Amino acid sequence: MARAATKDDGGMRRCVATRQSRPRRELIRFVVGPDGSLAPDFGEKLPGRGIWVGADAQSLEAAQRGRAFQRAARRKLTVPEDLGFRVETGLAQCCCNLLGLARRSGQLAAGFDRVCEWLREGRGALLVEALDGAENGRRALAGLARGLPAVSVLTAAEMGAAIGRDFTVHAVLGPGRLAERFALEAGRLAGFRKAKADGRQG
Repeated sequence: MARAATKDDGGMRRCVATRQSRPRRELIRFVVGPDGSLAPDFGEKLPGRGIWVGADAQSLEAAQRGRAFQRAARRKLTVPEDLGFRVETGLAQCCCNLLGLARRSGQLAAGFDRVCEWLREGRGALLVEALDGAENGRRALAGLARGLPAVSVLTAAEMGAAIGRDFTVHAVLGPGRLAERFALEAGRLAGFRKAKADGRQG
């Protein structure tokens, strides 16, 4: 999955699992609630000291297995056993919300023919392809896209639900902050869906 570059990395943060500093866009922020429960903060707006973990399943599993959250918070925590599922689901919902917003604001085209039209007119900034979409459709659009960045992190059903359809396999976002934000969130989600994408490509 190619990632479209964003204008602002938002600075560097240290992953508590790997102890390595990475661009903020490549990590997920977690916060501890008053009751000691750990929760992801996708919007990065919740109060409290943030605990940052790499946006991929391996880093999250390592943080849970090595009790990195507890060490970083310096207190007893309640870490949900299904934290990975919650993170993946939350990131997918963020992506779907952004697609819906782009559709309502006229910054998204969906469906093969409509996407082709936007690409021919040079109106596209980011291709969005369903994880379970057919490869021949991707190849056909790639010729029109002329190297345009593409992401593939949502299923056809998820994409369709986001924009009020049953299924959507192809979509394209126009240039602007929505495309940049979608690329960022899709990049994070890709760390949890890489195995699904690899399975489709194989």
